Amino acid sequence: MASLLAKSALLKRGKDEVYVAAVPLRATKGAARLVMSAAYSLNLWNLQHFMVIIKPPSHSQAFLVFDFQPKDPENIYTALAVLSGRPVPGTVLVRKVTKLPRSKCWFVGSSKQDDATDVATRFNSSWDTSLKVGRHDCRDYTNGLVELLTGEEHVLERLRSTDCQSLSIN
Repeated sequence: MASLLAKSALLKRGKDEVYVAAVPLRATKGAARLVMSAAYSLNLWNLQHFMVIIKPPSHSQAFLVFDFQPKDPENIYTALAVLSGRPVPGTVLVRKVTKLPRSKCWFVGSSKQDDATDVATRFNSSWDTSLKVGRHDCRDYTNGLVELLTGEEHVLERLRSTDCQSLSIN
């Protein structure tokens, strides 16, 4: 109840809401895609794709998704380069969705910036798009953008520990 009241107070001030979501990694069709789906279902944290979702304070139902991924995530050559530790061309994507994912989506706070969408767009324009898994990937992008918007450092570490705790309780 207290968390609902706190969220309600934040929303009344008209700040953008910031969320982090996890989805299965995209892979080539066949066995690779099946493995990625299984890893997501089993909650294998390192085999998930992370993104930032912003809900502007306006009354519209649109959410904006910001994420960083390989330019061609379903290409077998991209997968081989990633597995061998080589950098691959990446891209920063922005798209609208009408609702939040039903699972693996966390409210991480309200933006401390006046216009989170503009701040995220400027962040994207300066983001190095050479992607190297484990060194400069969707996790780094998510942590960096959330820190810029909310001030929270290493948000994925916090979410991982709370996600693992909730699994051990059940």
